[in-house]
Amino acid sequence: MKEKIGTYIEAIDKAIAKNKEELEQFRLRFISRKGVLTELFEEFKKVPNEQKREIGGELNVLKQKAQEKFQELIDHVNGASMSDAGAQDLDVTLPPIVEEGSVHPLSKVKNRIIQIFERQGFSVKEGPEIEDDFHNFTALNFPENHPAREMQDTYFISKNPDVLLRTHTSNVQIRLMEQGKPPFRSIMPGRVFRNEAISARAHCFFNQVEGLYVDKDVSFKDLKQTLYHFAKELFGEDTQIRFRPSFFPFTEPSAEIDISCFICKGDGCKICKHTGWVEIGGSGMVDPNVLESCGIDPKEYSGFAFGMGIERITMLKYQIDDIRLFSENDLRFLKQF
Repeated sequence: MKEKIGTYIEAIDKAIAKNKEELEQFRLRFISRKGVLTELFEEFKKVPNEQKREIGGELNVLKQKAQEKFQELIDHVNGASMSDAGAQDLDVTLPPIVEEGSVHPLSKVKNRIIQIFERQGFSVKEGPEIEDDFHNFTALNFPENHPAREMQDTYFISKNPDVLLRTHTSNVQIRLMEQGKPPFRSIMPGRVFRNEAISARAHCFFNQVEGLYVDKDVSFKDLKQTLYHFAKELFGEDTQIRFRPSFFPFTEPSAEIDISCFICKGDGCKICKHTGWVEIGGSGMVDPNVLESCGIDPKEYSGFAFGMGIERITMLKYQIDDIRLFSENDLRFLKQF
């Protein structure tokens, strides 16, 4: 692969473009979504871990050279066109040729998560971002005095009746279970809102994906196996998973989901706070009260649910240290993906 990169760097250095047709040929070969760079980054995924740092650096050099050369060729071709302006009509107000955009890192991770769960038989369901109290809190077994029902934790649009911006995508789980009889096997990606002080680690809105599986004889081992497969697919075959006892109003028993740190391989680093483990979400068996509120007999059916923040997973996967970068639209950040 190093030889390929060297060959392409040499080709870029020698590249010339006398007209727009040759400029487009350069763009299609090196810059476009189906070009050389995309092909090499796909091959990079198969590079042994001990070579990734070195080859990744060379790949970034190649990418930068291609972009700089493309801009240089644009300037050259546009300059040549301007010099011939006396022979033809030229509209100098037309926008210049610009680089193609890329997929936002959150979209990349969300699409990968959906792909993994779809292979396990999960469908994708979506629901409203503006929700009533019943579907966001009451049906999910939240007590009347729960802090999440207070305006300092949740964005309420109106009171009596209570209408709010949903605090999780669990409202889609309730709406799904209300529609018919089990089995249900779905994931619910979407944007949620919480009255948080904005910082590098928290934002007033973020993206979440939850999952629900309800059927006869569903057990905690089904939950563990589903999430174990997910973690290995997303973070790598060597990934380990553990469950720590926790509490959520809508599941019992409940557990936090941790994965072994894929940065330090369990040795301890700043990403995992030197514990060897990083938390990615919460999970548990659906509380019988939740099933009953949706008209499902908990003596006949059982199920599990889980949820995780897409921003958190993306930050872990790409080692991003500030959640605000996802919504600031800074091209210096987005160009890296």
